[in-house]
Amino acid sequence: MRCQPRYEGPVYNWLNNEQSCLLCDETADDATPLCIACETELPWLGDHCQSCALPLPGSGMTCGQCLVQPPAFEQVVAPFTYSFPIDSLITRFKHSAKWPFGHLLAELLAQALQHRFTDDLPRPDLLVPVPLATRRLRQRGFNQAAMLARWLSTRLDLPWDERLLLRTQDTGAQQTLNASERRKNMCNAFALAPGASILGQHLALVDDVLTTGATAQALARLLMDAGAARVDVYCLARTPKPGDTT
Repeated sequence: MRCQPRYEGPVYNWLNNEQSCLLCDETADDATPLCIACETELPWLGDHCQSCALPLPGSGMTCGQCLVQPPAFEQVVAPFTYSFPIDSLITRFKHSAKWPFGHLLAELLAQALQHRFTDDLPRPDLLVPVPLATRRLRQRGFNQAAMLARWLSTRLDLPWDERLLLRTQDTGAQQTLNASERRKNMCNAFALAPGASILGQHLALVDDVLTTGATAQALARLLMDAGAARVDVYCLARTPKPGDTT
């Protein structure tokens, strides 16, 4: 009796397997499943606000909102604008559990961060994913921010903690709310875990998309009030102002 079925064909060897581009299915040029042509065509974030990463027409500028009301976080790092195909990849990762797309985007964010660390960005002491409401976590089955933080932790050799922040209120979806409504929606929505100590630490919040910055602002204010020395925000994409196509 054979323990395994007889097979005369070639055996698959993943060590010699060529990566295919996840966007066009052509052969990728390196270990990342993305070809050079598709990578070049991605909506890379160009000139932007030095604080919140809002797309701007010139470099080294700060947007009017950040000038009038400086955010509690120091700066946002986002490699892309939230437009095609990045918006589609993020949506499929979040809502259809297409984890390879999330892993690819995390790798591209890690590469962008590594370049910034080499240049002028201080490395944080801890990566902290934005917590997901309990009801939404049950529906989705995973927190996309926590998965991104875990992948970034491995790639950048940085610790991460998904239990540091708690979501104390289910604020519901934010997509249909304007900036003012989003800020009100975030009031008292988060808390530090009991016994958490972050005094003097440099923390980096991790999320998928920054839209108005209301969630990042609420969490950064909470962390700074608890004694954090600095809070940055790492996300995959930044949305432009409504109606702005640049």
